[in-house]
Amino acid sequence: MKHLVVLSGAGMSAESGIATFRDSGGMWEQYPIEDVATPEGFRRNPQLVLDFYNARRKAAFEAKPNGGHIGLAEMEKDFKVSIITQNVDDLHERAGSSNVLHLHGELSKVRSTADPSSIYTLTPDKPEIHIGDKCEKGSQLRPHIVWFGEAVPMIEKAIETVNTADILVIIGTSLNVYPAAGLLNYANPDTPVYLIDPKEVNAHRQGIHFIQKGASEGVEELRRSLK
Repeated sequence: MKHLVVLSGAGMSAESGIATFRDSGGMWEQYPIEDVATPEGFRRNPQLVLDFYNARRKAAFEAKPNGGHIGLAEMEKDFKVSIITQNVDDLHERAGSSNVLHLHGELSKVRSTADPSSIYTLTPDKPEIHIGDKCEKGSQLRPHIVWFGEAVPMIEKAIETVNTADILVIIGTSLNVYPAAGLLNYANPDTPVYLIDPKEVNAHRQGIHFIQKGASEGVEELRRSLK
């Protein structure tokens, strides 16, 4: 069974109603990165940061997997599918994908500010954390998100996964955010690469199969192509 590795970005979940960050009208136009997505921002104004992620978490819990998520999950019938996602929602898992690696953390989880290994899972009926919510050791909880300026703990595992791909699929990412964007370079030179995005993406690699469609239509076309 061939190993199909998927690298998914914000465009993967856009059809599910989850706002992207970098597009026109996206999150970074409404909230400066340095205020809500850096350790320094959290130290300056933890309430703002917690409120920002509480709102994002509620939206993610309310969102439903789209046809792209569901199509990738169904491909497990024919391929060994590994998904590496830059997204912090759990729509891949809810669609049925069984092997998902989150590069930038997970919205549904929070962790101790003193002990990063102390991680707690939130639920739709209790989606918020506030100032004063602490771990068992008495430290404030924070979103389980990799902020700008922080290390990406899962990047080495992601590199290993891409290096073993028989087929690499990139969906809904601008390939502008590093180190995730650099994962393309770890695919073997003879590995076929499919890139699904309704917009043009500058991918510095020869021989990419471009599918210029959204996630749902693009995954459907991918499945037809691979058959």
